[in-house]
Amino acid sequence: MTTLRIAGGRVLHPDLSVSEADVLVDQDSGEILDVGDVAEGDERLDAEESLVMPGLVNAHCHAAMTLLRGYADDKPLDAWLQEDIWPAEGELTEGDVRAGAELALVEMIRSGTTAFADMYFHVPEIAEAVEAAGVRARLGHGVVTVGKDEGEAYRDNDESIEIARELDGAAGGRIKTAYMPHSLTTVGEEYLREFVGKAREHDVPVHFHANETTDEVEPIVSERGERPLEYADDLGMVTEADFLAHGVHTDETEHELLAERGASVVHCPASNMKLASGMAPVQEMREAGVNVALGTDGAASNNDLDLFDELRDAAMLGKLAAADAAAVPAEAAVEMATAGGARALGFDSGRIEAGANADLAVVDFSAPHLTPVHDYVSHLAYAATGGDVRHTVCDGEVLMRDRELQTLDEAAIREHAESRAAAVAERAE
Repeated sequence: MTTLRIAGGRVLHPDLSVSEADVLVDQDSGEILDVGDVAEGDERLDAEESLVMPGLVNAHCHAAMTLLRGYADDKPLDAWLQEDIWPAEGELTEGDVRAGAELALVEMIRSGTTAFADMYFHVPEIAEAVEAAGVRARLGHGVVTVGKDEGEAYRDNDESIEIARELDGAAGGRIKTAYMPHSLTTVGEEYLREFVGKAREHDVPVHFHANETTDEVEPIVSERGERPLEYADDLGMVTEADFLAHGVHTDETEHELLAERGASVVHCPASNMKLASGMAPVQEMREAGVNVALGTDGAASNNDLDLFDELRDAAMLGKLAAADAAAVPAEAAVEMATAGGARALGFDSGRIEAGANADLAVVDFSAPHLTPVHDYVSHLAYAATGGDVRHTVCDGEVLMRDRELQTLDEAAIREHAESRAAAVAERAE
């Protein structure tokens, strides 16, 4: 057994208290062995003037969209998708998706994210990038049947199921999968009924966009006489294993349904603000007992993958949505970005205690904007940035040490992504 000792700092405990403590990690099993006054390790990671916290979990992302960062801005969702993003995505090759995913992984590791969920295409390329980078991911092929003939629609759904079956457990177990229909309005009911059933046959969870805009809600309510998540429940898409993105325009009935079923909602505040989709009722969801996680969405609608930004946005926007300064407090935002995200994705991470996955971020608290420290959790929610992350550890492996990436060649990845992005933009003109 090879061990890693993260020493000399403070630790954020599962109850969000903070104390001086070290963390001992079994690098072979990838688990935390002990927290507190621990034994010497074979390797040491210095945490002086720093806080050791659970690695952040980006529970909804389209990683390869880093190539489209800044490509199309300041438009409503439907126009943005149909006029700009979908045509550009139609030009993406396997190599483009790999380059965009690698760039996203550089950004996420640099800012302390150790796990993410991704809905996209050319998923094997993303899986290879994840394996090389050393992070965890729940991956899936995104399905859209609108505008496709029956044969194309079936092939798209079949691919999502097959990808989920083939890649689950890859990268030494760091990769999990899901069936990922894009949304309740972009995938036909007949396909959802059939392929959600197939997903259940293979014990595969479901991830989808829901209630992101009123345009996704009103057609279902008017045509079916029920709320979108009631429709999703009829289709078997709202179980404890499932998680949906956005949930902006949800009501009390849907919150009660989500809490009863145990499904999770991934809140994407920056994307929702940028696309003017609305303000998700996060405080109401949490009070109803819904597990809420955080996600960045894609870099084309955010425009970064720094989950610390999302933490702050979630806490701030939650207060505005509830018209209550006490809503979505710092503790709630940090929990959503760590334990809430891990719970949504089904990873035994998001907390620092013996037996949990050794997925950790070490945040440097020596910067002026983090001084003085009256409350560590407050600073994580309202003052820290991804640039404050000093070390990143996933599955017991050090992915970034003293702000130097250990598993990825950042310079080469940036150069390659820049070239690929320019070529995509030129083809899309």
